[in-house]
Parts: sequence; C-alpha cells; structure tokens
Amino acid sequence: MSDRTEQVATSDIPRPTQNLRTRVVSYFPGLAVAVLIAISAQFLSEHYGAPATLMALLLGMSLNFLSESGARTVPGIHFASRAVLRFGVALLGARVSLEVLSDLSVSLLCLVTTALACTILFAIIVGKFAGMDWRLSLLTGGAVAICGASAAVALNAVLPPRQNSDRDLALTIVAITLLSTSAMVLYPVLASHLQFDAKESGVFIGGTIHDVAQVVGAGFAMSEETGQIATLVKIVRVSLLAPTIIAVSIMVTVLGAGAGQKPQKLGQVIPGFVLGFAFLAALKSMGFLPAAAGDVANDLSRWLLLTALGAVGLKTSLKEFASIRPSHVTLALLATAFLAAFIVVGLLWYRE
Repeated sequence: MSDRTEQVATSDIPRPTQNLRTRVVSYFPGLAVAVLIAISAQFLSEHYGAPATLMALLLGMSLNFLSESGARTVPGIHFASRAVLRFGVALLGARVSLEVLSDLSVSLLCLVTTALACTILFAIIVGKFAGMDWRLSLLTGGAVAICGASAAVALNAVLPPRQNSDRDLALTIVAITLLSTSAMVLYPVLASHLQFDAKESGVFIGGTIHDVAQVVGAGFAMSEETGQIATLVKIVRVSLLAPTIIAVSIMVTVLGAGAGQKPQKLGQVIPGFVLGFAFLAALKSMGFLPAAAGDVANDLSRWLLLTALGAVGLKTSLKEFASIRPSHVTLALLATAFLAAFIVVGLLWYRE
C-alpha cells in the first residue's frame, strides 16, 4: 500500500492503551475474514491441486475493499499481516533439522550452500544495476534460493519497513509459485536430457525448485531414489533458512540498513520471533522436540502463515500491480535461471 493508505489504515488500529477486551473485539472481524480465506485456500489446494499460499493471496486480493479506511475489518487484517505472520514464522523452526546435513557428502553440501549464497548475491547485484531497492532484491533472491513462499515471508518479516512491502511480498510469492510450478514440469526433462543419474537428478531437482511440494512431485515422478534424494536436498535448503534470517536480521539492525535507522546494540539485534525460530530449530536438531509437538507446531505454523498471507492479500490492491516494474518479475526469472545453471555446472564438475 502507499504511505498515505498505510497511515490511514494504521489510524484505525487499536492502541496499546485500550483494554484487552476492546482490542480483541476490534481485531475479530478482520481476523475472522483472514481465517476464512486460509480455510478456503486450503480447500482449493486439497481438492484442486492449487498452491495454498497462492490461493490465499489471490482470494485476499479479491476482497481488498475490506482493508479500506473505516472498515471494521482493518484492525484485524493489520494484526494478522504482522503479529500472526511473525508467530507463524517463529513456528517454522519446528520444520528445520540440521541433522539432515550429515546425510550428504561434503562436496554436494558445499555445492548446495554455495549455490544459495551466490543466488542471493546475484539477485542483489542484478537488482542494484536495475535500480531496485536492495531489500526487494534480497527478498526475491532469498525466496528463489531457499524455499519459495516460506522464505519470502520470513525474510520480509526481518527486513526494514519500506513502501509497498506487502505488495512486493504478494508479487514475489505469485512469481515464485508460477516459476516453481513451471520448473516441476521442465526440470525432469532437462535432467534426462543432461543424462543425470538418479542421484544427480535428485540433487538438481532438490537444489533448484523453490517449493517443497513441487520438489516432491518432480523427484518422485522420475524415480523413487530421485524423489528421496531431491527431498533430502530440499530439506537442506530449508534448514539454511534459520542462519539466513538471523544473518539478515543482524545485518539490517547492526549496520542500520533501514532508512533512518541507527546501528543498535547486539542485544537489540534479533527480534523475538527470530529467536523463537532459532530456538525451535535447535530443539529439533538436537532431538529435544517431541515428534507430536513438532507436528502440532508444523500444522499451526502452516495455518498461521496462510491466515497471514490472506491478510497480506487483503491489503494488496490489484490496481497497485499496474505500477510494478517488469524488472521485479525479470529478477525472479534470472535468479531462478542462475540457480539452475549453478547447480548444473557444479554437478557436471563433480561428475568429473
């Protein structure tokens, strides 16, 4: 949204001085709409195979009028797009286990991690030459390199505030989802054309496709072994989300990377939800998180993020997409191509 719209919408949000009951009543209408969007998105995903995150965004955008100033739903929508989102990101830590890193050879592990770092750096450099905000370039590069929509949501939560941040997040998720779906169809064909064996195909698919669901679909479509290796490599990429968001959080806070920000003390660097993410990831990695608790956290995280993305969609007007520069979509496409090329070259070199 524009700064003016954001200011107007913010004025409708209950202040901390109001009592808890008043705030809950104010939040309920907008939060209820976001929850209904999440349920609808999940229904469409389960019955028609549509990506749930994309459906939540699109359904929200179709009801954008509910976020207009003066609407009773505004406070709850704002709450869902901020607080609910951050809580959902914190619970993402329960999906991350660093023990999977030991199941890959050192050379392949280095290939995957180097590809991730280089893809993010590539996106930032290309974005700079294209005159794009570095925060948008980092958001796009991170989403491509790590795990699609989940990485975009997590990174957007730690990046400094900027104009139209919700619109940028929505567009990034739409672009990444479409690219990931296309890759699910094209990459198995490319792997066969390059004469990759099952292991190489698994590393290629798991190391390049953005979303977990598409990785599983493409991998097991080729063979059982390819599917298992692709899933493992994808989990490694997801595991790298934790150190990435912590590093970004430290960078933007200590260096004062946000507009008008001043460098802060180390104790003020990492937001609470990032610490929660790291704490759950550490528990999962050390085997201290019971499987039942991890399953509950995973399910709750998924529903919270769908609800938050529904709210992000509600705050995003279709008219705003007319002002988007083609360079944003082009950057996502170039970063995707760079990641695929990097992994292919690495595998060919590793073969020799």
